[in-house]
Amino acid sequence: MPDPKPKRPERYLSGIQPSGQLHLGNYFGAIVQHLALQQAGNSFYFLANYHALTTVNDAEALRGHTFEAAVTYLALGLDPARAVFFRQSDVPEVTELMWLLLSVTPMGELERAVSYKDKIAKGIAPMAGLFTYPVLMAADILAYDSTCVPVGADQIQHIEMTREFARAFNHTYRSEVFTLPTHRLSVGATVPGLDGQKMSKSYGNTIPLFVTGKPLWKLVSNVKTDSTPVEAPKNPDTCNVFALYALFANATEKAEMAQRYTHGGMGYGEVKKALYEKIEEHFAEARVRREQLLKDPAFVEDVLREGAKKARAVARAVTDRARVACGVDR
Repeated sequence: MPDPKPKRPERYLSGIQPSGQLHLGNYFGAIVQHLALQQAGNSFYFLANYHALTTVNDAEALRGHTFEAAVTYLALGLDPARAVFFRQSDVPEVTELMWLLLSVTPMGELERAVSYKDKIAKGIAPMAGLFTYPVLMAADILAYDSTCVPVGADQIQHIEMTREFARAFNHTYRSEVFTLPTHRLSVGATVPGLDGQKMSKSYGNTIPLFVTGKPLWKLVSNVKTDSTPVEAPKNPDTCNVFALYALFANATEKAEMAQRYTHGGMGYGEVKKALYEKIEEHFAEARVRREQLLKDPAFVEDVLREGAKKARAVARAVTDRARVACGVDR
């Protein structure tokens, strides 16, 4: 009896949009998991600057955001020797694959995209780039034979769409060009913003990762709380400040703080002070590394270029397979 086909080792792929300062929501929702998965040694992480064009229309701002995002990842511990780290725009094969996928993508699939509907509802202009965003995202994933994509719950639909586009291409051209990826749900809870909604740049309710001192205290002080008086018991499960504090605290600290909530006699200002101190302490070392990296942009650029070389080698092989399958090879 022949041996079963060996299982392909996991290859993780994820990207982050450089559309503004990265914040606690980005960190606990994605970056922490990315840094942990790089230990597997088969991870591809990219700065999605093509995707950012759907919301950022200032060239200098986009360049600045992209550089800042690269510095942030490196300062927080991304190791270019363990993970392939690059700019999306440095891998032109991705946009070629996007066109090949568009040729087999039903309009109905794009019209049902929840993300597109949400953004239009928030007043973002219904541009073709925004409408076809899921196809570019699919090309990003499929270009590297990715098997697993770490995402938040709001991105699961995009992974399902990626699988559908890959199936459609493989079926249309009677091939097995594309690997069908699965998603890996981010372990972090949704991070509340200053107003209690999900922390997001589009809501203007974020706490940037490297803000410090008085500016940080001003933001923490503005986290929305209810009007329960100091002496009264409070519910930690419904408090935005506690939810943020719990992201940084260990199990013992969380239990002790929750007990103080339920006993009463503690004001929200005291909890905000504890949260402020946790944020300052947690990112202290990364802030130092960030300052060093900001002084050495050539190093950051070298990391991204070397990462792009590795990424392109994989993407070129996948694109060549797709070109052969659909008949546009040379």
